[in-house]
Amino acid sequence: MSFQAYLDNIQTKTGKTPDDFRRMAAEKGFAGPGGIAAGIKATQITDWLKADFGLGHGHAMAIVALLKGKTS
Repeated sequence: MSFQAYLDNIQTKTGKTPDDFRRMAAEKGFAGPGGIAAGIKATQITDWLKADFGLGHGHAMAIVALLKGKTS
């Protein structure tokens, strides 16, 4: 599955766009314009995404990659 397919599936499941996830991660202090905030571990982000949005591990890791700056 391509990175874009992961993002499309996440949006279909949650109704949230990649920009929504960037904004929510910033509000939680997980990320900012430069990527994932210092001291934040991927597990903290995946735990949040699994609990709040019901994402599986692979889809949660796609959001982590998005927050790190991956675009394709």
